[in-house]
Amino acid sequence: MEDCNRYIRFDWAAKRMLRDKANFSVLEGLISVLLNQDVKIQEILESEGNQEQEDSKFNRVDIMAKNHKGELVIIEIQLSRQVHYLERIFFGVGKALSDHITKGDSYKKVKKVYSISILYFDLGQGEDYVYHGQTVFRGIHTGDIFQLSERDREILKMRSPKEVFPEYYLIRVNEFDKVASTPLEEWIDYLKNGHVRPDTTTPGLKEAKEKLNYLRMSPEERRAYEHYLDNLRIEEDCLESAKLEGRAEGEAKGRAEGEAKGRAEGEAAGFAKAKIEMARNLKSMGISTDVIIKTTGFSPEEINQL
Repeated sequence: MEDCNRYIRFDWAAKRMLRDKANFSVLEGLISVLLNQDVKIQEILESEGNQEQEDSKFNRVDIMAKNHKGELVIIEIQLSRQVHYLERIFFGVGKALSDHITKGDSYKKVKKVYSISILYFDLGQGEDYVYHGQTVFRGIHTGDIFQLSERDREILKMRSPKEVFPEYYLIRVNEFDKVASTPLEEWIDYLKNGHVRPDTTTPGLKEAKEKLNYLRMSPEERRAYEHYLDNLRIEEDCLESAKLEGRAEGEAKGRAEGEAKGRAEGEAAGFAKAKIEMARNLKSMGISTDVIIKTTGFSPEEINQL
């Protein structure tokens, strides 16, 4: 089996290498396999995370590209947990749409957006490692799916609304635990484990074998890459330490609260027992029920049961 370190991590490549036009074929392969359609990247566009960072302070990389149809493709790589990640990708799609249409332009210039999230943290629940979402209009009474009329199809040059509305892909890398046998599985295996089969014919990966080969990096590039890996390890250690400290603090707080609760419950039980003994003694002395009620707070029924 080939050494996993032979091939550069995809998040590093996305930061430093895949924005180069000579390496577009790697990205085109990933997008084509995922979308199940031929994709050619026309250009890489500016986006919030496009600026190169020496350190991975925010554990995030994103690439915004335009394909040969003029459609936008956003690829985000998120290494650590972000609570409001779904809101962020929704905002990112909206911002991409608004940034790439000029005020006063016709709505026909609005282009479809594909949002691809490569997630290295646990998001949500589900048995699959790739999820796909898109807008579908469904009748609330009939359950049928809204479609364009033949006339509208001719005018708009599209068959259904989903050709306009954004599509979302969530790739939950950590959930993949299969032996790769399809092009998509080969890609996920590379994203998670750095594996590329020697005989691969999967679009993008056969190019990655040449372009993302660790042994072909210059000494300077290797030093920068190793520095990046060191930063990731440090950040992972810090996150793990924070989790352990938080868990220990929570357990200690729970024990303290449990002890305090136990003391309070014990005191309450002791007080109740003392009141019962007092009521019994008063009753045995022939004290009237009214006096016992005023003294103990018991009801007549409770006194009669003593």
